[in-house]
Amino acid sequence: MRKLSLALCATAALGFSAAQAESLSIATGGTGGTYYPLGGGLAELITNNIDGYDAVAEVTGASVENMGLVHREDSDLAIALADTVYQAYNGGDRFNGNKLDVVALASLYPNAVQIVTLADSDINSLADLRGKRVSVGAPGSGTEVNANAILEGNGISYDDFTALRLNFNETADAIRDGDIDAGFWSVGPPTSSILSLATTRDIKLLSLSEDEIANALELEPVFAPYTLRAGLYEGMDEPVQSVGIPNVLTVNTAMSDDLAYQITKLLFEEVEYLQDIHPAANDTTVEFALTSTPIPLHPGAIRYYEEIGADIPARLRQ
Repeated sequence: MRKLSLALCATAALGFSAAQAESLSIATGGTGGTYYPLGGGLAELITNNIDGYDAVAEVTGASVENMGLVHREDSDLAIALADTVYQAYNGGDRFNGNKLDVVALASLYPNAVQIVTLADSDINSLADLRGKRVSVGAPGSGTEVNANAILEGNGISYDDFTALRLNFNETADAIRDGDIDAGFWSVGPPTSSILSLATTRDIKLLSLSEDEIANALELEPVFAPYTLRAGLYEGMDEPVQSVGIPNVLTVNTAMSDDLAYQITKLLFEEVEYLQDIHPAANDTTVEFALTSTPIPLHPGAIRYYEEIGADIPARLRQ
């Protein structure tokens, strides 16, 4: 009887301990992109390594939506594209001039804008999108923001084609089924939805000209030229010129310094775990974080970078 009582007490104690674990929400994106698997991996690392916390990755509309979630503290962490993060922090047009309560822990990896169509399509350049049916990304996503910047910078508007706002998986399915002619992805390459599409249809990726890249960079200064390597996807025999943009791990300033420190430390000390989940995490380094992050760092993150002797640019200190 005493053994049973002890067992019940132990079970109750375990239940009490679990009930005390604080839940952390990580805002990511659609399941066909890179944010969701990396966010899921980070959630597992937090749950398994930081006492008192259980974390979970949430499917969202990605960058723009994620900034609102962190600002309102509906999510504790969020991944978002650097241009969106920059606008959120500085109160850009995308947020109607409102400055959101968001700071960074690190930049994780660069996105590449990938414009995909079928191999036998008559679309061979950005200008050829005129008059076509084109997915510009999910509503409120960084993909749509980046697509719009590239198009606008090169004199193309949504009035010039039929614009659909589909997530990554929906875009791939629609191209495969012939429901649309092309689609934009802004995501760490390679991405699962394009990989899957390339196994069922012959595809091609559009290469941007030097002038098109320069025009995009003039409109969106956080862009950088980016080369998608040959062989990235099945049937992709030549490198493709595009633009890249960092993805930033963000939090609200209300996060405790200690928790922000622990998450930042865990991110870099256990990065191999994330690399096994997605190759985009091969770019998750302290050097990349400190050279690519567009807004100030949380004081807890700064504590980690100082601890390892990293040179922190003055612009990243609040």
